[in-house]
Amino acid sequence: MADRDSLPLPLEVRARLAELELELSEGDITQKGYEKKRSKLLKAYLPHTPGAERRIPVTPSSSSSSSSRYQRRRSTGTRDERYRSDVHSEAVQAALERHSERKMAVLLPSKRQSLIGQTSMDTYTPPDSSSGSDAEGSLGRAGGVSVDSWISRALHGSPSTSSSSSSHSNSSANAARLAETNMHSYGNSLSAPPDITSYMPDPAPISVQRPQVAMLTRPPPKYGNAELMETGDGVPVSSRVSAKIQQLVNTLKRPKRRPLREFFVEDFEELLEVQQPDPSLPRPEGAESIPIQGEEINGLKNCPASLEAALLRWGAIAPKAPCLTTTHSNAKQPYTLTYGKLWSKSLKLAYNLLHKLGSKQEPIIHPGDRVALVYPNNDPAAFMVAFYGCLLAEVVPVPIEVPLTKKDAGSQQIGFLLGSCGVAVALTSDACHKGLPKSPSGDVMQFKGWPKLLWVLTDSKHLSKPPREWFPLIKDANNDTAYIEYKTCKDGSVLGITVTRMAMLTHCQTLTHTCGYSEAETVVNVLDFKKGIGLWHSVQMSVLNMLHVVSVPYALMKVNPLSWIQKVCQYKAKLACVKSRDLHWALMAYKEQSDTNMSSLRMLLIADGSNPWSISSCDAFLNVFQSMGLRSEVICPCAGSQEALTVAVRRPQEGSSKPAGRGILSMTNLSHGVIRVDTGEKLSVLTIQDVGTAMPGAMVCVVKLEGVPQLCKTDEIGEICVSSVATGTSYYGLTGMSKNTFEVCPVACDGGLVSDCVFVRSGLLGFVGPGGMIFVSGTLEGLMQVGGRKHNADDIIATALAVEPMKFIYRGRTVVFSVNVLYDERIVLVAEQRPDSTEEESYQWMSRVLQAIDGIHQVGVYCLALVPANTLPKTPLGGIHLSETKQLFLEGALHPCSILMCPHSCITNLPKPRQKQPEVGPASVMVGNLVAGKRMAQASGRDLSHMEDNEQFLFLSEVLQWRAQTTPDHILYTLINSRGAIGSSLTCLQLHKRAEKIATLLYERGQLRDGDHVALVYPPGLDLIAAFYGCLYAGCIPITVRPPHPQNISTTLPTVKMILEVSRSVCVMTTQAISKLLKSRDASVAVDFKSWPPVLETDDLPKRRCPLLYKPCDPDSLAYLDFSVSTTGMLAGVKMSHNATSALCRSVKLQCELYPSREVAVCLDPYCGLGFVLWCLCSVYAGQQSVLISPMDLEVNPALWLQSVSQFKVRDTFCSYSVMELCTRSLSSLTDSLKARGMDLIRVRSCVVVAEERPRVALTQSFCKLFKDVGLHPRAVSTAFGCRVNLAICLQGTSGPDPTTVYVDMRALRHDRVRLVERGSPHSLPLMESGKILPGVRIIIANPETKGPIGDSHLGEIWVHSPQNASGYFTVFGEENVRSDHFGARLSFGDTQTVWARTGYLGFLRRTDLTDASGERHDALYVVGALDEVMELRGMKYHPIDIETSIIRAHRNITECAVFTWTNLLVVVVELDGSEQEALDLVPMVTNVVLEEHYLIVGVVVVVDTGVIPINSRGEKQRMHLRDGFLADQLDPIYVAYNM
Repeated sequence: MADRDSLPLPLEVRARLAELELELSEGDITQKGYEKKRSKLLKAYLPHTPGAERRIPVTPSSSSSSSSRYQRRRSTGTRDERYRSDVHSEAVQAALERHSERKMAVLLPSKRQSLIGQTSMDTYTPPDSSSGSDAEGSLGRAGGVSVDSWISRALHGSPSTSSSSSSHSNSSANAARLAETNMHSYGNSLSAPPDITSYMPDPAPISVQRPQVAMLTRPPPKYGNAELMETGDGVPVSSRVSAKIQQLVNTLKRPKRRPLREFFVEDFEELLEVQQPDPSLPRPEGAESIPIQGEEINGLKNCPASLEAALLRWGAIAPKAPCLTTTHSNAKQPYTLTYGKLWSKSLKLAYNLLHKLGSKQEPIIHPGDRVALVYPNNDPAAFMVAFYGCLLAEVVPVPIEVPLTKKDAGSQQIGFLLGSCGVAVALTSDACHKGLPKSPSGDVMQFKGWPKLLWVLTDSKHLSKPPREWFPLIKDANNDTAYIEYKTCKDGSVLGITVTRMAMLTHCQTLTHTCGYSEAETVVNVLDFKKGIGLWHSVQMSVLNMLHVVSVPYALMKVNPLSWIQKVCQYKAKLACVKSRDLHWALMAYKEQSDTNMSSLRMLLIADGSNPWSISSCDAFLNVFQSMGLRSEVICPCAGSQEALTVAVRRPQEGSSKPAGRGILSMTNLSHGVIRVDTGEKLSVLTIQDVGTAMPGAMVCVVKLEGVPQLCKTDEIGEICVSSVATGTSYYGLTGMSKNTFEVCPVACDGGLVSDCVFVRSGLLGFVGPGGMIFVSGTLEGLMQVGGRKHNADDIIATALAVEPMKFIYRGRTVVFSVNVLYDERIVLVAEQRPDSTEEESYQWMSRVLQAIDGIHQVGVYCLALVPANTLPKTPLGGIHLSETKQLFLEGALHPCSILMCPHSCITNLPKPRQKQPEVGPASVMVGNLVAGKRMAQASGRDLSHMEDNEQFLFLSEVLQWRAQTTPDHILYTLINSRGAIGSSLTCLQLHKRAEKIATLLYERGQLRDGDHVALVYPPGLDLIAAFYGCLYAGCIPITVRPPHPQNISTTLPTVKMILEVSRSVCVMTTQAISKLLKSRDASVAVDFKSWPPVLETDDLPKRRCPLLYKPCDPDSLAYLDFSVSTTGMLAGVKMSHNATSALCRSVKLQCELYPSREVAVCLDPYCGLGFVLWCLCSVYAGQQSVLISPMDLEVNPALWLQSVSQFKVRDTFCSYSVMELCTRSLSSLTDSLKARGMDLIRVRSCVVVAEERPRVALTQSFCKLFKDVGLHPRAVSTAFGCRVNLAICLQGTSGPDPTTVYVDMRALRHDRVRLVERGSPHSLPLMESGKILPGVRIIIANPETKGPIGDSHLGEIWVHSPQNASGYFTVFGEENVRSDHFGARLSFGDTQTVWARTGYLGFLRRTDLTDASGERHDALYVVGALDEVMELRGMKYHPIDIETSIIRAHRNITECAVFTWTNLLVVVVELDGSEQEALDLVPMVTNVVLEEHYLIVGVVVVVDTGVIPINSRGEKQRMHLRDGFLADQLDPIYVAYNM
């Protein structure tokens, strides 16, 4: 159909083509006639190509005809079309046809080829496609009344597959088509989102080697096959990634539902959108229902007083009568257990349980104790003996499944049940015991969560024969507990339901009366005999009526699905207990056989007849086998639950022509809990059948699902409740839950009690129809309430399976559940994918599933996940374990191979967007704050008043000369090598002499003049310091530049060249080693050496010194240029004057109390910012000895920095966050060994982290906690804050108060408000003070838009006034719209004369209760984030670090992450620390956590390798570089997911 879809065909032509395909599939037209008519229809619309073939080759959607329609359908046994419904299939196809004119553009994810290769067909073992379980009958639903559902029709108007190449090449066309579709569907009343991409710098390739960030001025290279193109606004993008993003943008431009009127809540409350009740919604209008009473039980003649008495009777009267016949799949002869053998073996087991376990004085088992029955599904005889042996011994059996492995799905919860029941003994057979997992000692392994059990073998050879005089006491049925049946709840917990002996006997009597059992009848049982209907009929009621049960094990059904029909014919069975799946399997495997005769059946009990979609299997089975003696009245669906036992059974009506009750109900009304009969012609209808009337002696009513158990109205869906002796009694050990379930007292609308009897909740949803017939529409366990509407999980599965399922997924391996995200349930669909299906085909199928579920159920699916075959947790009978699968999804351990998240269409209760209010003038803000008694946000450090000896000099060069004369032998710098030893040192005189020689070198060889710019390309060390002062002596302007990395020279060398060009450097000074590196062949490939300015090597300096040292004439003249890359990706050089440099050094000296007698350890990047100041300048100005540690050496020796601090007994040390993170990560397990080697940090009084970002509270706390054992005091750790306009604004120092931490409301920050909350409050965000304000520095918080001062309760931009401010930008690279008022801003109101520098960072001031050295209250500055990085989404402002902190906590395999926006999409990049198969686990985890904590929808999730997110030398993320790399397709992602 691909050629048809590519043509603009009219609707009538498409309809006619669909009819032709239907005729071909039904065999009403030949292949030749089909092709002829189809060619005739398409002839007028095909482009004429000369010489082209006239006939159009066709691949019909369904093939081959035969004489018999049913025979043809039965012959397709290889296709597992379980529970297909013609009505439902046609509804699904019609819903998809309705979407055909506006197809959904599927955004295929970008997946790395290695990941695709590992999901090939060879890596999987196909699972048993015919597997089933107890829940499987409800998992594979289909509804309808016709057998014509066996062939799925092709999707009309939407292609099923398309090639991978076409998906990329036609992406722009798909986007245009999608945009046009959205326009057509939702009108033009909604405006498009604003475009914020009007400017973007040229993308630069990213160096993933930390901490270097490489930037290029050249166009980025092409990676792989990704071609670069440009969008309309000149943004270079990738055709593989960005075209898909553009599709998603077009999809999201017009939301599915119109947003409500926007407003801003002033009290910071994030009000979620609440669905207001719609008066037009359907509501129940009928009269109040009344309980229905079952018929009276006619006196059963000669009925035994208990099941034990019945066993005794039949064992004595008819010992050779067959009780149970079972056949193993590998056994030649069936095994028959007679009633005599059952009695004798049960008697023997009862004696051994009471007298042979333990000693006579202290037996292990007493009457009333609980024991576990552990028997496989193919050994009903041993289970039956154990069950009745327990009844005779008056112990309580607890049947459970056989644990096959230590990690069985749900095994731990079973263990909790056994522990709560006090089970200490487990009964099992010899064969089963051999198959249990063993420990090395040979004993049965201790399973997780299980109590210690004594395993007892119940085979006769292991038991002692009871003495002749011993005989058990056969009591009449009483209220003692007979057995405990386990039930797995929706959340995975396991409950034990107690059934008394009286309830068990009464239940068997009511079933005998209802089903008309008589002695010696033969019953064929396919159900699980350990619980539910299989236990009631094949183990309990069979003994009461001396029936002969023929058990067909599940293993035999897998080999031969017709085995149960063969047993019916062989034994001329009167009754058969099956599920609708068994009917379906028999249909699939059946071939025309003359010896099949089912006339002996008088009752075919359908155990899952309450499943609304089982009706199709019943009808199909009847249509095929009616000619073989099967009568329509024989099919008897029933309904039951573990709590209420049997609720209803349709009675077999001999010779009655009365049809079964059926109803065609509107599924839309059912989702609102209302019953409305539909015509059956609409798409969303549900056909259900009755399950009979109330059981004899029982009373049935229907109550509301929520609140007080009030009776429902006659047209309202509710929970069915039963009042009878034959029900469960309680949940063992859970009194409160038992009271709510087993002691319900329904009330009428007037509040009065309906009956004096108590009712039991059955967990079944339904209603009572005409004539007292009970209809079941679903179960409480499968109910999902989404957006105020109720949906059944089985209905969702049935719709998904009707969309061409067998091509891509396994039908019996599909599960639907709901997860709670953002205060509502969200639907998740998980299925096992066939290994031969391609990724693109799977995503096409997933998109059609979305359309079908939206069209049928009017509900969105939050997540569709396809996992490899045989990977989902299984139940004992092969089905999917629902709660374990859900738990894997919530933990991020599902490991899907394909995933599709659709939060945009599902999340409709997001907080209402903030509407930007008209700006209030700065004067009004100031007056308002004063009236409200709020303090204006401004603070200052202490004055720079006291003068010392060296402060008489205005220039650093003069200070160095003075120190060389006064203290020539005083050591200023000590460099530590990677081994921890002193590598070299410099005294005042040595530094002075080397600087003189370098100045001579610049004069003689460089021929430089005053004011020339010189690039200093040195590794961290003393050569860099000497070169800097040499430039000052020569009158040149130094620019420190990080040297290229030898292992990554292709990306780091262009960065060096770029800084040289931007700074207009006329000369390069470096070492001989780096000079050789610049001239190497690898370097020439990246940058031609001829393009470099002159390179001067400083290894061999001139012998003579400079005759005359340069002395600046103006203190405001330029001293040096400071180049660095900001967190926003902007490369800028700031001009530092001599006056500002001296003021900065003096301020740091006073704050940290630096004197020549002090030692300071510096482990910082020495090329820019405060790190350069501490490395090169402060020691010369203040005279202290600086112990220098290169951060690069820490990669070899992570303990180098702390060892040096301990060795030199340093009191003050400076580091960066990257250094602190490296130490925390690498030394976390070595603190004991470090302490043993003598590391002692007790003398450290200040450990300052130098950064240009918000303090990382979690990292500093981890660092303090880790190294507390080696003497580090938490009070010593603090942070400093500086930026481009002022390299050091805050620094904790030594005499100030301890740094404080406050907790603010994160929601308030989104509205630029500061609201303090208590620690641990919801949405609380810890913020640590950024240090004490330096002397001579004034700070004010201003509104970045109005430039007016604001109060301390508001978030604003930090402005600074100080003599140490930089003079301005020398040049700006990477961002051309930098505001010119960064260094010369003035307030628009108030103090309009002071000149301020704008830092570009948001923060707030808070006056604390602490006092500083002067006795005044301390003003603390809290930095929140960079102004340029703020993301404005939904009218609110978000800081990337807040979202990233939440994401890193979401999954254990996320090591690092970064977020940014592109147009109106939130893009999340996460680094995966694990195998590539775990990449898709991160997608739902990231989406969920951002929704829950920040109320934002993630548009794109990019999973990359570790180290891809670029980090600068200070450990700060370069998000804008990452954004450029993503758009240029340079990240080589493992997986890119596009949330719809």
